Amino acid sequence: MKVAALEQAVLERLQSVIDPETNTDVVRMRLVESLRVDPDGRVHYTFRPSSFVCPLAVSLAVAIKKAVAQVPGVTSQAITVSGYVQAEVLEHSINQEL
Repeated sequence: MKVAALEQAVLERLQSVIDPETNTDVVRMRLVESLRVDPDGRVHYTFRPSSFVCPLAVSLAVAIKKAVAQVPGVTSQAITVSGYVQAEVLEHSINQEL
């Protein structure tokens, strides 16, 4: 699959991840930023929770990672967490294998 097509497939899959507090998908909420796909299928992106102390940050990060992993052609993910009180801890945790 070409990089542009894989990136589009990832974005479409992410639209199925809904923030339960707002009932809005994470793409429309702009919780996923700087999405980039390498030719080998590695997906890079930044997860920015809706607030610095978002109580759903961990569950949303896991849901996003699982959704991206389900896209055919995705080989791995590199996730940066930004704008969150426990960003470093969550980033380390979420970048471990599920």
